[in-house]
Amino acid sequence: METEERLGQQTRLQAEKQNTPLENTPSTSSTGQETGDEIFAEESENHSENNAGDNDLETIPNSNHELGTKTAVILLLFIFSSSAIAMFLVWKTFPAMDPEDEKSFKFPKDIEDAKQLGNVLSRYKEQYYAQVLGGFLCVYVFLQTFAIPGSIFLSIISGFLFPFPVALFSVCFCSATGASFCYLLSYLVGRKLVRHYLPERAAQWSAKVDNHRSNLLSYILFLRITPFLPNWFINIVSPVIGVPLFPFWVGSFFGVAPPSFIFIQAGTTLQQLTSTMDPITVETVLLLVVFALLSILPVLMKNKLKTKFE
Repeated sequence: METEERLGQQTRLQAEKQNTPLENTPSTSSTGQETGDEIFAEESENHSENNAGDNDLETIPNSNHELGTKTAVILLLFIFSSSAIAMFLVWKTFPAMDPEDEKSFKFPKDIEDAKQLGNVLSRYKEQYYAQVLGGFLCVYVFLQTFAIPGSIFLSIISGFLFPFPVALFSVCFCSATGASFCYLLSYLVGRKLVRHYLPERAAQWSAKVDNHRSNLLSYILFLRITPFLPNWFINIVSPVIGVPLFPFWVGSFFGVAPPSFIFIQAGTTLQQLTSTMDPITVETVLLLVVFALLSILPVLMKNKLKTKFE
């Protein structure tokens, strides 16, 4: 029995000695864990700083989405030069003309020039219909794009050269497309200038557009039909105040139809006209007033119903 007790005590002593190094292990491991946590924390901080730097680098380009002024001006000159080259190609690809016809083959400055140009084009239209129509479309879009006055002469000449449906569609399409190109040019250059020099005014205009966004099409139709604002002013200001391009094009296409109708109809009697104001009569003015009221009628009805139910 005593021998067994001694053996048991020795066994316990050996076990305690063996357990002694194991007891120190947790403190060692905890120290290592703390060190690992510190390293991980430092790496996390470094990683966060790197991510912050990356985010800063990513936000810098986002703040410069609009082109610089120098780049915008260069692009504007490039577009104008390209359009001028296109106009030159239209002139070069036109069929050979008699010396007398070449004298009249120029952009009209008055109604007499328009008469001479109409006579020249009418002689070549039968044999070179595509060239005459294509040249007419290119010149009209060019004038509208760069807000060059004189497109009224082309509207009158179109009534003299082409069937009424073709002339009306061509004038409306060229007016809307050229106005949209002018819109894009203003968006490219003018919007940044206005926001830089007139930030508060631009914000007010944009807020008004947002308040009437559901009625923009009616307003554009009304402005195109009535002579309250010139078309070039509408084209340039619209992108600055945030008018979307699609309703701008649609409103321009249908809005220029009533006044174009009057001048195209007058073009059928081109040789009897004495000035571009001849088509403006009491009847035509009343016709424009009727179309203007019809264009704004949905807005008036909507506001009346809204007031009634409120």
